[in-house]
Parts: sequence; structure tokens; C-alpha cells
Amino acid sequence: MGSHARPNRIHRTGVRIAMVALVGAALPLTAGGLAEAATPGATHSADENDQQGGAAPTTAGQEQGTQRQFPSDQAARHAVRDKTADVQNERVQAGPQINADHAFLLDARDGSQERELWGGAKADESVSMASTTKIMTALVVLKHPEWLSRQITVKQEYRDYVQKVGGSTADLQTGDTLTVEQLLHAMLIPSGDDAAMALADNLGSGYTTDARIADFVGQMNAEAEQLGLTGTHFDGFDGISHGNNYSTARDLAKLGQRAMLQPVFADIVKDKQFETEAPAANGRIRYYTWINTNKLLSSYDGALGIKTGSGPESGYALVFAAERDNRTLVGAILKDDEGRFDDATKMLDWGFAH
Repeated sequence: MGSHARPNRIHRTGVRIAMVALVGAALPLTAGGLAEAATPGATHSADENDQQGGAAPTTAGQEQGTQRQFPSDQAARHAVRDKTADVQNERVQAGPQINADHAFLLDARDGSQERELWGGAKADESVSMASTTKIMTALVVLKHPEWLSRQITVKQEYRDYVQKVGGSTADLQTGDTLTVEQLLHAMLIPSGDDAAMALADNLGSGYTTDARIADFVGQMNAEAEQLGLTGTHFDGFDGISHGNNYSTARDLAKLGQRAMLQPVFADIVKDKQFETEAPAANGRIRYYTWINTNKLLSSYDGALGIKTGSGPESGYALVFAAERDNRTLVGAILKDDEGRFDDATKMLDWGFAH
């Protein structure tokens, strides 16, 4: 893949395209040409304060003894810290030379376990994750395979939501009826926030839209806890953050690895383009075409896909996977620039060489 310029600006408009048309009257409508969900969520990080507690009163002799011992104890502690920092720095420096600090790569092996290959300097810092959130949205849905054939009617509310937040869209048309499996395609391929909302609204429990969505997001957080994703929290279904939607590169790589164990998920995210049809409100048939936002599928030999994300607060994010020589690598990049696909390529090349 060639080199890319890396401008500082992050646009809400991109190059993804979706078209819908009615039988007898081709009506191409653009979708997926909007940007990834903008996520102005707050960055979450943990401060580690290395502070000593108060000392008990001592006698003069005791105090003198303490003063003689303290410098050596302090030096020992500093030596341990310095050694640990040196090891971590050596590990980072020995890895792929990329722009992103929030990066992590693992070897998925046979799927039953994973081996950590490399982590960037900030692989464990929790930051906004944008539309990579939708990996967990899909994982929660796929815990109930009986839902896949369930039919859902598109509400005008879903289209209004996309317009309100300036999110990415699959351009679902009001009154069309799609299955849950079709909506998973609409959410994961062109990164449709409208599709994500349709899933959360219909598969959560409650008497109102807000209640159902809150229940669904609760299921997302419960699944994150079960998977041991300690640096991750969700406050929405699509990555449009309300200030408390964050993850780490390490967590997202592990989440991506778990998601790829689901055959339906793996089949969806590898598609460069997906075409489907759905009954329209007027009784005719609507045709949809969705283009995948993941450029690695076209540029990297063995790429298996997963999910992109971007936004003003999040920068550019990518969870990715590739397979070569019976090895499957899964990685994640957060808070990168537009060179995220170049960085992912370097990470994968390095990983397959090790």
C-alpha cells in the first residue's frame, strides 16, 4: 500500500457509498458517504500516585536509623522502576515503527487462546473508541442466534438520529423491513448508526425507546466485564459518546479476536461490498448496496476485516485481522491519524515475521 498524507483535520464526510433503489424506478441514494460516527467522548485514564503514607513517631535513635536506611530503600525502588521502564521501552522499540501509541497486536492462534505479540506505549490507556464500539453491539446480538431472522421495520426516528448527531449511515429507508442479520451488515460494513440504533431499540428490553437502548447498552457492559475488558466502558450502541465511552487498544484487540470466533460476524466483516433487498413500505422491493469502510480488505493480502472508527475526539481507529500461513493476527489502533491503514499494515507485517 502506498503512503498516505496525514492531514490534521478530521472530516465527517468520507468515501463510503450505499445505494437503494425501488423496482421499476432506480433511485440511487448515497449513504455510507458520511463519515464514521463522531465521538466527542471524554478520555478516561487512571492516575497512579506513588505516595508514601504518614510515619509513626519515633525516638531520636530510631529516627536516625530510619534516615540511614531510607536512601538505600528509595534507591532500590527507583532501580526496580527504572528496570521495568527499560524493559517496556525495549519492547516498544523492538516492535513495528508506527505513528500510533495506542496500538496492540496479538496472535489468535487456533481461536481458543491468544498470544500477545506487541503493545504500543499507550496500549493500556483508555480513550474514546468511536465506531469500533459496534463490534460489541454485534457481539451482544450474536449471543442470541435466534434473533438473526427476526424482522425489524425501520423507523423515521433512526434516520432523524443520524441527522441529529451527524453520524455515519446505511441510509435505511423508513418503513422498510430488514432482518437482524441484514441490519448487522448495515451496521458493520458502511458503519450505519441507523442500523445500530434499530438493533438496540428492538433487542433491548423496556417500554420506551430510551429504556430499551439503556438495557441493550447494559448488556454490552456486562459482556465487557465477562470478557475481562477492564479498560472498557460503553455509554451508547454506536460510538457517539456521551462522555463515558472508552476502551484500550489491548481490550479492543481481544474483543476483535472474540468477535471473529462468531462465524456470522467473520463472514460479514470480510465483505468488501454487500448487496441485499428488503420489502419497502409501499409493497415494492428496495435494493441496498453497502461498501465496506475497511480499506485493508483491498490492500492487504490475507485481510479478514473487522471495524473502522473515527471522530473529532477519537481520531482514527481500526480493529483489524489477517491470516497467513495458518496464523491469524488481530490488532487494534486508537487515536491515530488518516495513516491508520499504513500503521495496521506495518503491524501485521511485523507480526507475521515474528
